[in-house]
Amino acid sequence: MDLATALRDQTAALAAAAVDPDAPVPTCPEWRVRDLVAHVGQAHRRAAGIVRTGQFTQEPPAEPGPPAEWARWLADGAEDLIAAENPRDVWTFFGPRPAAFWLRRMVADTTVHHADAVLAAGGVPEVAADLAAEAIAECLDLLSDPAVTTVRPNLAELRGTGQTLHLKPTTTTGWLITRTPDGVTFDRADGEADVTATAPTADLLWLLYRRLPVDDPRVTVTGDRALLDHWLALTVF
Repeated sequence: MDLATALRDQTAALAAAAVDPDAPVPTCPEWRVRDLVAHVGQAHRRAAGIVRTGQFTQEPPAEPGPPAEWARWLADGAEDLIAAENPRDVWTFFGPRPAAFWLRRMVADTTVHHADAVLAAGGVPEVAADLAAEAIAECLDLLSDPAVTTVRPNLAELRGTGQTLHLKPTTTTGWLITRTPDGVTFDRADGEADVTATAPTADLLWLLYRRLPVDDPRVTVTGDRALLDHWLALTVF
């Protein structure tokens, strides 16, 4: 997948969906749409600064300007990140990583926040299956990183004794997640699991990020529902 193209597309789609600055964002109750736009634009600019310098940079509060300027302001931030380069490892939550970490992270983040903007406008978010699959894999990579509990200590509760969760797309191979004593592991595979959530790939992404409730008719859950609920309650971003 071309992550630069994905970031451009999702940023533009978010800008197009952000039609009412004062509308509440139901999936981020503390935000209005203007806060959502500011957050995304600031995140892109912060990520670009990290890539360029290799270090965490604390950006001042973002000011996207009037709504008529949001599309250009958001696009400028995305292009700033796309253009940023660093041949060395850079700062991340988990220690030094290749600079591509931040482009991938911002693609997933922007995709989810595009959904937030659509929901705030009363629409139904959509995303291509390949991009949804990439964002799911990126999320699971974060949650299975050995250093994740240094960033979010509560995620130590994801450790287990072999319990398994299966995210099963309706048309392709899914993700089989195992909760081990040392942390979370996952494979791109299908198989028997303690609990399975079956849905189109995009809806599995929204479920994983709690943009879609477990009880939504687009999702079919079989097995130990409490295990899935526990996972979702712990992994709130």
